[in-house]
Amino acid sequence: MNRPLRHIAIFCGLLVMALLLRANWIQYVKSEPLATHENNRRVKIAQFATPRGDIIVGSEAITGSKAVEGTDFKYKRTFKQGPMYAPVTGYASQSQGMSLLEKTYDSILSGQDDRFAFRHAKDIITGEPRRGGDVITTINPKAQKAGYKGLSDLGARGAVVALEPETGKVLALVSTPSYDPSVFAGNSFKEGDKFQALIKDKGKPLANRPLRETFPPGSTFKILTAAAALENGVVTDVDARTDAVSPYPLPLSTNKISSEAGDATCNKASMKTAMQYSCNNVFLDAASKVGAEKMRETAEKFGFNADVYSDEFGDMLASKSLYPEKLDKPGTALTGMGQGSLTSTPMQMAMVTAALANDGKLMQPYIVDELRGPDLSVLEKNEPKLKSQAVSEETAKKVQEMMEFTAKEGSAQRALIDGVTVGGKTGTAQRGVNVNDEVPYGWFVSYGKAGGKSVAVAVFIDPTAMDISRSDISGGRLGAPIAKSVMKAVLGK
Repeated sequence: MNRPLRHIAIFCGLLVMALLLRANWIQYVKSEPLATHENNRRVKIAQFATPRGDIIVGSEAITGSKAVEGTDFKYKRTFKQGPMYAPVTGYASQSQGMSLLEKTYDSILSGQDDRFAFRHAKDIITGEPRRGGDVITTINPKAQKAGYKGLSDLGARGAVVALEPETGKVLALVSTPSYDPSVFAGNSFKEGDKFQALIKDKGKPLANRPLRETFPPGSTFKILTAAAALENGVVTDVDARTDAVSPYPLPLSTNKISSEAGDATCNKASMKTAMQYSCNNVFLDAASKVGAEKMRETAEKFGFNADVYSDEFGDMLASKSLYPEKLDKPGTALTGMGQGSLTSTPMQMAMVTAALANDGKLMQPYIVDELRGPDLSVLEKNEPKLKSQAVSEETAKKVQEMMEFTAKEGSAQRALIDGVTVGGKTGTAQRGVNVNDEVPYGWFVSYGKAGGKSVAVAVFIDPTAMDISRSDISGGRLGAPIAKSVMKAVLGK
């Protein structure tokens, strides 16, 4: 064989060898990722080949499956009270994919989990169709309904989160405006258009505000500032007058900050009085004296700056709530009243409230109680987990004392319930380039205890789309009645 032909033969041999190596690499190394990739049509066909298992709230299924014809997908997902539960279930669409619990527990719901292998083999022999398992949530249906109705009646963009302080169970997870996952569960062009319309909607109905969006928490953050001041010895007696003047001169600045309650009420007020009337000066001064490092450390013990919902909290994902690093003195002081560059999800503020109500113990939030097989056998059961001792029991009880006084005598009175111990804190978060350019956010956090039960609630309201005057926007006026109805639903009052 002459030299050119020999070179061509060697080159062709190398190409064949590379092809064989590539084929073996795909077949044996990459086969599993490719076989389970969400864009693999065979995967999607398998997901909708049989009726999916259900997501359960209380004792009732809030999902279902409907047989369809003329497509490779044999069944389509259906949702009961879809808009109310969308922040919990997410969606399971033949064309748009999946989200939230539908996505996280797809292998259970579609019946493809490895733990079902023996049952699948048995079903093949007996001719029984494949069946999916169920996801049992911790959601309290009455609390979810109360939160959704409260926000919907206001016509507000907003969120409600309710937690069981002693366990971390998520009792309510509400976002408005919402959407019905059923309307785009199939793969028709019409359903695709409906999904695109939801994406373009300025109200952002697809947004999961309790978990995925962060906002300045405003004066609700003062409960954490109070905890930090007590924990670090800056304040020892909540009834003692402070030296925080009102209006308060912001450090290294010519700006002075007043409070709506008035300078006469807030000037050198005790921390308890400052909580009662939401006096900015006392909390600005407290944060400034605690210092940036200790303020951040305390915030982090409550869950700020951590991916607490990704690795540990596998059944839900959430955005980080941020207490910034390397704050200057003015920035540190502003965080004391929940402003500046501080941001929080509604879930995070519910966690802060729950930890304080639970004597300083922060429990890991979870929304799935059990995973069950098609035969109702329990595959997994979540148990309460202590995330951190955020502050001492003594500190937590002092903050409880102030929050309960604020509910009885201060700005949180609209949340009071007969026969229930209630603690609360209002919040109005300013925003805009020049702090007050845009309509402020309304916040309200509270807890209720009665008959051996307890619940912590965070309500967030964005009144942008509401027909309301600026002077009527406050967490106590808008959020407290919603928190009250959620607490009553959980406590049976």
